[in-house]
Amino acid sequence: MSSVLSPEVFGFLKKLSQNNNREWFSEHKNLYVESQQNVIAFLESLITKMSGFDEELAKIDAKKALFRIYRDTRFSKDKIPYKTNFGASLGMGKGSQKGGYYLHLEPGKSFIAGGIYMPESSVLKELIKEISLYSEEFLAIINNNDFKKHFPEMDQEDKLKKIPQGFEKDDPMAEYLKLKNFIVVYDLKDEEVLDKNAVKNLTNIFKLMKPLNDFLNAPLM
Repeated sequence: MSSVLSPEVFGFLKKLSQNNNREWFSEHKNLYVESQQNVIAFLESLITKMSGFDEELAKIDAKKALFRIYRDTRFSKDKIPYKTNFGASLGMGKGSQKGGYYLHLEPGKSFIAGGIYMPESSVLKELIKEISLYSEEFLAIINNNDFKKHFPEMDQEDKLKKIPQGFEKDDPMAEYLKLKNFIVVYDLKDEEVLDKNAVKNLTNIFKLMKPLNDFLNAPLM
């Protein structure tokens, strides 16, 4: 199986978004299986390449890293049964206690991300304490020219309006102490994902996230 992502993967996802029901999916499951296998092969190559700068990634199984395409609709008003993307956690997920990476494949909406997403309150407290205490080190990472070029700012989702208790209101890192997520995101065009050198090119961008993950992981070791 080729490690180059096939246009048929996006072709399948587009068709699925237009026919998101169990009947259509059952009749065209061969398209899903072929796309899934292609994505897994792509992930295997990506993991191998990325483990060159982060050896922890070598332990990841591409098949297990890929999220299920079936949506959990038990507690959702939206009963659409399938996701219209392929997502893979390379050490990062909701509530994760360690910095990692994420790949999202979706026509017109693909992206990669790195950092810690929605950490538990105890972990969040340690992270903002680290940022307050070692502000110069943190700023040196996120203001690095290459880093800034790809990730202009940290994710602002669910950002607090006030400084958390236990920290000075005039802390120079105040805006970062309000963050609930410590992730950076890089949006990808379809042609970037489908490029024959995508594994190499994405690895180079993921590598820029490594210093941030190292910083975030330091107080959690």
